[in-house]
Amino acid sequence: MNLFEYQREKNMKKESPLASRIRPKTLEQFIGQEHIVGTNTLLYRAIKADKITSIIFYGPPGTGKTTLAKIIANSTKSEFVQLNATTSGIKDIKDTVEAAKTLMGMTGKKTILFIDEIHRFNKSQQDALLPHIEDGTLTFIGATTENPYFEVNKALLSRSIIFELKHLTFDNIKLIIKNCILDKENGFGALKIEITDEAVNFLADMANGDARAALNAVELAVLTTERSSDGILYIDISVAEQCIQKRVLNYEKDGDNHYDTISAFIKSMRGSDPDAAIYYLAKMLYAGEDIKFIARRIIICASEDVGNADPRALQVAVSAFEAVNIIGMPEGRIILAQAAAYVASAPKSNSAIIGIDTALEDVRNIQTSGVPTHLKDSHYKGASKLGHGIGYKYAHNYKNHYVKQQYLPNEVVNKKYYIPSENGYEKKIKQWLNFIKTES
Repeated sequence: MNLFEYQREKNMKKESPLASRIRPKTLEQFIGQEHIVGTNTLLYRAIKADKITSIIFYGPPGTGKTTLAKIIANSTKSEFVQLNATTSGIKDIKDTVEAAKTLMGMTGKKTILFIDEIHRFNKSQQDALLPHIEDGTLTFIGATTENPYFEVNKALLSRSIIFELKHLTFDNIKLIIKNCILDKENGFGALKIEITDEAVNFLADMANGDARAALNAVELAVLTTERSSDGILYIDISVAEQCIQKRVLNYEKDGDNHYDTISAFIKSMRGSDPDAAIYYLAKMLYAGEDIKFIARRIIICASEDVGNADPRALQVAVSAFEAVNIIGMPEGRIILAQAAAYVASAPKSNSAIIGIDTALEDVRNIQTSGVPTHLKDSHYKGASKLGHGIGYKYAHNYKNHYVKQQYLPNEVVNKKYYIPSENGYEKKIKQWLNFIKTES
C-alpha cells in the first residue's frame, strides 16, 4: 500500500458511519451471540485455530454477521475476499476463483470468499460457487437475513455449517452504546460526552436487538446536539427520543420474519390465545403489513380451525375483510382486532380440513365406478332408459327429512370424511346426525 492509498483508506475510515468504525476486530471484543462464539464453542475454536470451513451466518440485521466475517478476516492467514450479492455477479466470482487458483499455485495460500446478503444471488450465481468450494479453491462464508433453508440452494447448504444469530439482548446493546462513547480511537471517547442512563436504556430498548440501529441513533445524537456552556455534550432522554422515534422491527413483507409472524398469529388464534393473537396483529400493523392480507388469514383460520364449532366465526371474518376494505387504516385495526379475538376465543374444530383433505387423497388414489346410478341426473330425455335416477329416495318424503340410502361410490361407501367434534355448535350437529340415523 502506497502513501496515497494509505491516506485514502484513513480518510474513508474517518468518514465512515460509527457502526462501521466501531466494529470489533477480535473475538474478545465481540459482544453477544455467546451460543455460537462463547469460549470453547465450535466456531470460537475454528476461528482461533484458523481452521474455517464453509459457513453461513443467518440472523436479523445488526446482530454481528458481517462483524464475525471481518473477525475471521483479521484472524486468518488465508486471503480474504469480500463480495456483496446486491452488486456482484458471476463475473466477480470467476475473477475471484482465478485469483484464488493463482495464489494457491504460487504460494499455497488459501482464499476465503465472504458474500454478504447471499440470498440475493440467484440459483445460477449460487451454483457457480459449488465446484470451487468442492475442490477446495474457495472457503465460502455467507451472510443472510433470510432463512437459508428457503433462500440458499440445497447443494450449497450441504457444503456449509449454518450458524444462527439471535437478536442482541438489552444488556448487549447497552454495553455496545457505552463502549462507543468511551472508545477514543473509533468512537467518541476523544469528545467530552455525558449520556444519561435513562437515555442509554431508551436507545437499547428501542433498538430491539439491532446494534446498528442503536449506534446510528447515538451518532445522530452526537452530530446534532450542541455543547453546553461548560463544553460538555449532554445526551439525555429528550435527545435520545428524537434520534430513534420508532421501535426497530425486523419485519420485511417478503422476508423470513414476515412468515414467522403470520405463523405465530395464526397459531395463536388456533390455540385460543386472543392476547397473543392481538399482539402479533399489532406487530404486523406497526410494520405496515397489508390489512387485507391479515384479514384473509383470519378468514382461513375461521374455517380451518373453528369451522362448524362456531359457524359465526366465518361470518365475522368475512365481514371484517369487507369492512377493512371499506374503512382502511387506522380504524381498520379495531375491526381486525375484533375478528382476531373472536376467532381466537371461539370453540375449535378442524373437521372441515381433515374431511376435505382425506376426500382429496381418496379422489387422487382410489379409482371408482363413478356416481351411483340412482343419484345421476334424470332431468333430460332418455335418462330413464339409462336407469339414471331410478330408485332414488327423496329425503323430504321421510321422517325427519332423512332416509338411509347410498350416496358414496361403491369403492368408498364406508368412508367417513366429516366427523364432527364435541366442541361448540358442532356437538349439536353430531347429536343431530346420530339422532336422524337412529330414529328415522
